[in-house]
Amino acid sequence: MLNINVKLLFLVGILISNIAAAKTELTIYTYDSFASEWGPGPKIKEAFEKECDCTVNFVGLDSSIGILGRLQIEAASSTADIALGLDTNLMETAAKTGLFDDHNINLDGKLALPATRLSPWNDKNFVPFDWGYFAFVYDQDKLATPPASMAALLDAPNDLRIVIQDPRTATPGLGLLLWMNAIYPDNTANAWKKLAPKITTVTKGWWDAYSMFLEGEADMVLSYSTSPAYHAIAEGKTNFKAARFAEGHYTQIEVAGILKAAPNKTLARRFLTFLISDEAQSILPTTNWMYPAGNVAVPDAFATLIKPGTAFLFSPKTVADKRADWTNLWRDGLSQ
Repeated sequence: MLNINVKLLFLVGILISNIAAAKTELTIYTYDSFASEWGPGPKIKEAFEKECDCTVNFVGLDSSIGILGRLQIEAASSTADIALGLDTNLMETAAKTGLFDDHNINLDGKLALPATRLSPWNDKNFVPFDWGYFAFVYDQDKLATPPASMAALLDAPNDLRIVIQDPRTATPGLGLLLWMNAIYPDNTANAWKKLAPKITTVTKGWWDAYSMFLEGEADMVLSYSTSPAYHAIAEGKTNFKAARFAEGHYTQIEVAGILKAAPNKTLARRFLTFLISDEAQSILPTTNWMYPAGNVAVPDAFATLIKPGTAFLFSPKTVADKRADWTNLWRDGLSQ
């Protein structure tokens, strides 16, 4: 009997030890490039795990729009704690799902966002973590005189080859959709019609388009004004530039939110607080290649980037209300 009791106590001890050793897991849905080995995910994971005694699991999905689609399918059954990588253009649609909880994080004095109708930031569901401007990137060694405005791009010879992304599947494509409507609110269909002959391909995602551009299959690619910083810092190349358009550029602000059904809501709030800390924000410029949302310094190469004279940004509600109609205009214009 004594031996049995000793063995039982031994097994119970092992069980208790295993339970104590098990770490809480935080599941974060994000887009593939954020979670990739060259993205910010691994560094942010390492830094946060040092202070949380937890395990961070990034689940990489094909796009920001893909994140929202996954959550809409899973609804309340989702096991995710956080959705990271939506933007202001998707916020209203995301909020209307009822899947997101209030973040309850005091952001006073912690943000340095561009001056837009969304500043100061007061959204209760979503916390911004970085931002940038959509732009057309080119190689100045191959295209010495790029279009200096959207009007010039539309009027350029049809042998100018550009690659863009689908607004239904990629946030840069959605950004161009909104950019075009900001510049040509009363004649968007004609603008798309003029742009159509120059479009070599419409890709599902950003990387598909950008890799085509890098392989020489296009003269310009829809990307970000910060993309040249990657080439300058990571590759030592200064020939990649973003064309500065006289009319202005459309702004993207990326956000993260906590799911109402999050298994680890307290830890999720702790992570979002960390995400806007100086430590995490300092990681983003040279991994996600965007401007940080917080008050941290950026590398010197960022000083060489274009600075739009006008920054467009529709309200989240306007995008939600108009997106379907504007997508139809895009589809019809490109099909003519």
